[in-house]
Amino acid sequence: MTALILNNPETAPITDEQFYQLCIANRELKLERTAKGDLIIMPPTGGGTGKRNSDINLDLGLWNRQTQLGIVFDSSTCFKLPNGADRSPDAAWIPLAKWESITPEQQEKFLPICPDFIIELRSPSDSLKPLQEKMQEYIDNGTRLGWLINRKNRQVEIYRQGREKEILENPTTLSGEDVLPGFVLDLSLIW
Repeated sequence: MTALILNNPETAPITDEQFYQLCIANRELKLERTAKGDLIIMPPTGGGTGKRNSDINLDLGLWNRQTQLGIVFDSSTCFKLPNGADRSPDAAWIPLAKWESITPEQQEKFLPICPDFIIELRSPSDSLKPLQEKMQEYIDNGTRLGWLINRKNRQVEIYRQGREKEILENPTTLSGEDVLPGFVLDLSLIW
């Protein structure tokens, strides 16, 4: 099953608060919203993808717990990007200073910031092009480093600020570079 996109007519756009309330009232659904206001209903993942997402978040969380450099978020977290889109990457990280720059009230709703680091893990049902567009949207809105992990082709697309996308064929590890110093993701858990 692929994501369902409901085009939002310009004559009846929903507000940020209405989108938030829609998500709260439908917690069983994973909802995103594009910068144009289109609603995206994402299917739940299967067991294999869910396990891999959990492994990724565990590794990122353990690294962060050791370094205490920031905050890690799972795929249930929604970020309000500067372009107006509401997005939920499979894994995300922000520096501690960014977390502390928003109010406690903002911390409890959809976060009005762009993550510095994100991971998207392609599920068997995901089309590649929309994921690539989503990755570019993150970069355009301030993400410094992003990984699109494509299990189907055993490829990783690396997105960085100010640089062309890099494609790695069947890598064994990925480095967090200067964004996540010392973080290395072992891809044997993913492939």
